[in-house]
Amino acid sequence: MAPIFSTLLLLLGVFTCLAAAQDLHPSGAGGPSKRWVSIFATMPQLCEPANLPPAPFNDSGSKFYNATLRQTFKVTQTASKLRLQISNAFGGSSLPITAASIAFPANGSAGTSAIDTKSLKTLSFSGQPGYEVPNGALVLSDTIDFPVKAESIVTVSLYFARGQPSESITAHPGSRTTSYITFGNQISTADFVNSSSNTVTRTDHWYFVSGLEAEASVPGASALAIVGDSITDGRGSTTNQNNRWPDILVSRMQKDPATRNIAVLNQAAGGNRILQDGLGPNALGRIDRDVLAQPGVKYAIIFEGVNDIGTAATDAATQQATGTRVIAAYDQMITRLQRFGIKVFGATITPFTGPGQVYGDPEREKTRQRVNKWIRESGRFDGVVDFDQVVRDPNAQDQLDVRYDVGDHLHLNPAGYVAMGEAVDLRLFRP
Repeated sequence: MAPIFSTLLLLLGVFTCLAAAQDLHPSGAGGPSKRWVSIFATMPQLCEPANLPPAPFNDSGSKFYNATLRQTFKVTQTASKLRLQISNAFGGSSLPITAASIAFPANGSAGTSAIDTKSLKTLSFSGQPGYEVPNGALVLSDTIDFPVKAESIVTVSLYFARGQPSESITAHPGSRTTSYITFGNQISTADFVNSSSNTVTRTDHWYFVSGLEAEASVPGASALAIVGDSITDGRGSTTNQNNRWPDILVSRMQKDPATRNIAVLNQAAGGNRILQDGLGPNALGRIDRDVLAQPGVKYAIIFEGVNDIGTAATDAATQQATGTRVIAAYDQMITRLQRFGIKVFGATITPFTGPGQVYGDPEREKTRQRVNKWIRESGRFDGVVDFDQVVRDPNAQDQLDVRYDVGDHLHLNPAGYVAMGEAVDLRLFRP
């Protein structure tokens, strides 16, 4: 996708999200405004061809034609009233949703196709069972009573009678969670896998759902948005186990009375960069949609930069310029978020040197060290999370500790993500 087209689509999504974040009532609804908080979010991005729905749901004329998509998501805050976010930010056409439902999975686990039918509730959109989402837009379902506990899993089923007639659709490929697709309107079916349907396809991606919002039930309810890349998106974590470092952080925050009313939003994508579009819009451009437009955000962690440094040429002049631009972009994001009263924390960039790792280079390591020094010492952030210090090899500080290296010398294994999740000082989130 050309950068200017990607930017225009992102701006369309931002304007829609900002309107939603204002919690406006439809005409004639009356009553006081409710305060909402995002309790689950995932970064929408243009679905690459390799991550489009698998056959037979990937017809060249329409994606998900006459198909039901069932996906599971982990909420990060206890709530009683919910509404669903559906994004068509990168769709090449409108997205006609025919029907939708929400339920709990039968066994309470992520990545399963079975639901507890007693918990099933049908969703509506502005009083209608479906909605045709314009390209570039986001829509919210009507509010439903659906009590959830923090860290519980919910199942969302979407039926598309006509599918989406476009090669461009909105997705989050790095879900680390199994989703299910079958033919026909199956939003109320107890279990796709054990149903009478002849065709059930599994895929480890998310499509269209960008978040869940909850009506704030306690005065201090708020959210932390994490802006990141594949390390935050969980590359190297275990599929369907929700053991990315933000998941570890959620569990810790839920055990602390001072932080249990703060939801955590993982707004990361593999390959994401600060300065240029890559897999998804650049971080400097997407903070409007992924942080400012998310209701209830009070805190943000910025953990990006490795892909900017690692994809820039290795000559000293290019690396010097890249470091300068990354630091300036951090400064811009801090200024823009702080003016909305959001506390911004910087996370140091973790090592990426090792045999066969294409990012590894002495000049790139100099840039990483320079940027990390600025994060630690500039005083621009409201606080610092020093991931580098936690996961680096104490005897070779340009490399990951072998205990935490998934094997590519860039991403971490589950033990590494536990170490990262435990490294965040919860005092950052206290008044």
